[in-house]
Amino acid sequence: MLTEFYTIFIGYCKEIIPALIIGFFLSGLINEFIPDKWVEENLSNKGIKGILYATFIGALMPVCCWGSLPIAISFYMRGASLGPVLAILIATPATSINALIVTAKFMGIPFAVYLFFSVLLIGVIAGLIGNKLHVKPKEKNDEKEPECKSCCEAGKKSKNIASKTMFYRFRSILKFAYIDMPKRIGKETVLGLFLATGIQVITPIGYLIKNFLSGNLGYLFSLIFGLSVYMCATMGVPLVDAFIKQGLAIGPGFVLLLVGPITSYGTILVLKKEFGTKILLVYLGLICVLATLLGVLLGFLQ
Repeated sequence: MLTEFYTIFIGYCKEIIPALIIGFFLSGLINEFIPDKWVEENLSNKGIKGILYATFIGALMPVCCWGSLPIAISFYMRGASLGPVLAILIATPATSINALIVTAKFMGIPFAVYLFFSVLLIGVIAGLIGNKLHVKPKEKNDEKEPECKSCCEAGKKSKNIASKTMFYRFRSILKFAYIDMPKRIGKETVLGLFLATGIQVITPIGYLIKNFLSGNLGYLFSLIFGLSVYMCATMGVPLVDAFIKQGLAIGPGFVLLLVGPITSYGTILVLKKEFGTKILLVYLGLICVLATLLGVLLGFLQ
């Protein structure tokens, strides 16, 4: 069993490491050349424009789910409506440059494209519904915001890009790409690889999936598992790939790949605190329903 575990683990590493190297570098470029001021001015725009900006930028932003929380709440404190806040809380953790590249590597380019546009669709729908919900306006905060901690720190930056030399920019790109990003998602990615390998090796898990979760019950499993266990978008790809290889249908696998990253404990607690239980339940309900419908559609198209 140990030999099999080692062989499968090394195989996963050979697949994912080149993709992560490219993805980390692209994340560094985004971090360096898209200033926070531009993002804040556009994402704070109310209405459909603000939702579209929040969803699209959030889907590409190299920030983990915990990093998206202070960003989204800061928009709310500046007067952003609930719609853009929900959109960015969905789009940011659900996918990223890294996750898309790794997804294309494991699941294929069509799957990655479908995932990306599904995230955009869910973000826009949640944003539009969020703007219709009544939420007590938050007073704008003109005070200096507290320094962001841990994994969020790299997601918030204030810098004058025009004044930087090319050497400084290149150094900044490499630092963010190969120091900050591995610190942020490195542990989760390694954990995901170990879990994925374990699922491949441990027979009872494979037996359970093949005999009980290969049909429609797979959707229920994906929802429960995704709501109860947090995984970042990149980490979830090899894990879902392992489930699919053990017999889980592509539709439920897709649902798990969406629900897992979006519904972290941090997001749930912050939403409840800032907006109340009603908004939280609407948020979770929308994610579960829309992810399941899109998963069923993907299964039908396969």
